[in-house]
Amino acid sequence: MAEPPVVPDIQIRPLDDIVEVFAASAVLSDVWGGDHAGMPPNLLRALAQAGNYAVGLYADGRMIGASVAFFAEPAARSMHSHITGVLPDHQSHGLGRLLKQHQREWALARDVGHITWTFDPLIARNAHFNIRVLGTRVTEYLVNQYGPMDDGVNRGDETDRVMVSWALAAPPVPTPPDEQVVATVAVPHDIEALRRESPTDAAGWRLRVREEFLAQLAEGLVVGGFDDERGYLFVRP
Repeated sequence: MAEPPVVPDIQIRPLDDIVEVFAASAVLSDVWGGDHAGMPPNLLRALAQAGNYAVGLYADGRMIGASVAFFAEPAARSMHSHITGVLPDHQSHGLGRLLKQHQREWALARDVGHITWTFDPLIARNAHFNIRVLGTRVTEYLVNQYGPMDDGVNRGDETDRVMVSWALAAPPVPTPPDEQVVATVAVPHDIEALRRESPTDAAGWRLRVREEFLAQLAEGLVVGGFDDERGYLFVRP
């Protein structure tokens, strides 16, 4: 008889001391391909001590992921999730969703109603997770939001981002039926592989998606959902 699979002991804990802070900074650096400036320990320590959301994700006592968010203006009852990452060998196991649900519960306990964050519109798996799984609402398309970034994920590319808002007490936004879809904007299935294999083609996708996305917004349409084959689904508000 085969032995049952070993299920790791998963925990999410606040970054309470400087050792954990440095470990989280190192994990996030590894996730982003060696970007040691992405979340420096001194900034992470300050955010944590100021009462913001700063946690580590542990498997069998080893930190394998981290997430950091900070509060927005008080009247907005919102916070912005700046960075969340899980080490590559632990990705695609539902841990990103686990972190987001923990973040949601933490925010609700502090009377926060919305969490915002940005993601690269070309990364289809992130669009699927954020829009289709979590049911967030796209609020903006941001051109070259962060300027040049010198990490293994973003180096050599412009940093266009989509801003989403997650209404924590509301049910997920459902995918619109086909009869409501007015336009679509396709994205490659694996932009990360395309960047490695054909940077010119990847750059072409960046410009194409930017132009088409902004054109649909200019027509007064909004993103109503995401489809793995068709891409972003635009509807009339």
